[in-house]
Amino acid sequence: MTAREIIDMYISFFEKRGHKRIPNAPLVPQNDPTTLFTSSGMQPLVPYLLGEPHPAGKRLVNVQNCFRAQDFDEVGNNRHTTFFRMLGNWSLGDYFKKEQIPWFFTFLTEELKITPKRLYVTVFAGNDSITQDSMAIAIWKEVFASAGIDAKENERIFMYGVEKNWWSRSGVPDKMPAREPGGPDTEVFYDFGAELQIHEHSPFKNEPCHVNCDCGRFIEIGNSVFMQYQKQTDGSFKALPQQNVDFGGGLERILMAVENQPDVYQTSLLRPIIDSLTKELRKKYSDHARDLRIVTAHLMSACFIANAGVKPSNTEQGYILRRLIRRAMDSFYLLEGRQLEPILEAIVEQYKDTDPDLADNFENIKDTIVQESQRYHATRERAKKFIEKKYKHIGDELLGVKEISADDAFLLYTTHGLSPTQIESLGYTFDKQAFAQKMEAHQKLSKQGAEKKFRGGLADHQERTIMGHTATHLLHQAVRDILGNQVHQTGSNITTERLRFDFNYDQKLTEEQIKQIEAIVNEKIRDNLPVHFEMLPLQTAKQIGAIGLFDEKYEDKVKIYFIGGSGKEGDHEAYSKEFCGGPHVDFTGKLKSFKIIKQESVGKNQRRIYAIVGNSKARIL
Repeated sequence: MTAREIIDMYISFFEKRGHKRIPNAPLVPQNDPTTLFTSSGMQPLVPYLLGEPHPAGKRLVNVQNCFRAQDFDEVGNNRHTTFFRMLGNWSLGDYFKKEQIPWFFTFLTEELKITPKRLYVTVFAGNDSITQDSMAIAIWKEVFASAGIDAKENERIFMYGVEKNWWSRSGVPDKMPAREPGGPDTEVFYDFGAELQIHEHSPFKNEPCHVNCDCGRFIEIGNSVFMQYQKQTDGSFKALPQQNVDFGGGLERILMAVENQPDVYQTSLLRPIIDSLTKELRKKYSDHARDLRIVTAHLMSACFIANAGVKPSNTEQGYILRRLIRRAMDSFYLLEGRQLEPILEAIVEQYKDTDPDLADNFENIKDTIVQESQRYHATRERAKKFIEKKYKHIGDELLGVKEISADDAFLLYTTHGLSPTQIESLGYTFDKQAFAQKMEAHQKLSKQGAEKKFRGGLADHQERTIMGHTATHLLHQAVRDILGNQVHQTGSNITTERLRFDFNYDQKLTEEQIKQIEAIVNEKIRDNLPVHFEMLPLQTAKQIGAIGLFDEKYEDKVKIYFIGGSGKEGDHEAYSKEFCGGPHVDFTGKLKSFKIIKQESVGKNQRRIYAIVGNSKARIL
């Protein structure tokens, strides 16, 4: 069974149960300054989990491309990758535990033919504020009994606390602010067998292995979150009127279970990439598994991020892409690798059926990664020359590992961009504690700068960028006027040269539709409508029909920008009402003109518009 077949079976399974498939959101969420990458299927759905009606209804399903930088240093073992696909299904105030738990079990055991005896589950144990999830326990016992298994507690069903089996945006209950929703979850694990327990790498090597042991024997393949509580101002928890289900299951890990293959890099999805790499390098997988996994995982992630239009740099997504490529190259050099192209071709070949745009953009992807690898090679050579020159007094016997000062290690990091691991890969050691102290003061400055940068949600505050930001609000509403209110923005990118606007739509816009949208925006520009913002309670913003993402950057009071109306406080009769951090021009006439210059498809049911606005002087609000 292939990964593509699992995707098709999963989507079909939930469509038969009344779910509507929603599109894969962009890997780089360009209209959300709070995060660099889409890291889960639920991330783009937060506003709907919090109560906003979804245009597709109350039952949703999809497969989402995801990237998690927090797993960066875990790559190299048998189960971690930074890029993965997440299968997801959601109930927005519709079905709940008694449907979700049996459905997922049925999908695993009847559709995918996974042996039930290999499955183990965890549930929420409860704490001082919230009782144990006895309903989930009872349902799991019934489900396993239907398969002839006596699911005893602490043998088949395990209870864990808030650190393992609780979800909220802020983490454990104690960290949740008042009025934030959250709830228990239940996780499903696949057991590869006691014989696969890698005791020497396990923190539980002197204890009996259990499902949350990180030894590699048990692999989590699915997690159902039951968002059913809201924290109150007094610290207590109250049941939510809308109870949601948020399920996520890693496709790559489900494939491991289907094939009973404990090494994700040896599954039918990733094995061809590994084979291409071992052939190119003339190395055995068994002898160099860790480095081969690192090269494969990080180049795979790099391909998808480069495909999203990201270029290596020292900031944001570009920094992550640079870090991925450089860590891959460290292992590639250790393996005496020379040519990257065959590896990149193998990656695209494996994913082209589900992500055909990788093949379409292959030359750009290849050039981005190869050019960065060449820059990194030059950086390594300059760093080595710097160190060898400075420490020349030690003598010509400098062979093998050489000790350098923490100051020099930090200089290599700040000036040449070499991480501690990369410095060590060049053969140098240094005082890591002293280096860490220097890093801590460097990171405090970076955090302050990042907080200032993200406050407004724009990459910069130049005049023409601000004009483009206001034009995007007008364009958003004009698109909805012509195509319907089921259409909504899925991404944007604004520069001094042009604006880019992404939205959900399954057809190419006609010339007439383009002209109509342009005409509406230009009419609003000629009307010289006032632009103002108000800080409103979240519920009020919803009631007046403000559009936008109801996600974690919105708290008790939200900033709503109005275009039109009188411009006076409390006047909500405006043409456009949208959640936004600003800034904007004060009157639409400052935009002068609006012209759509291009449209294109950016995936299934996703369109993109490029447009330009005229020159003018704009006062910032």
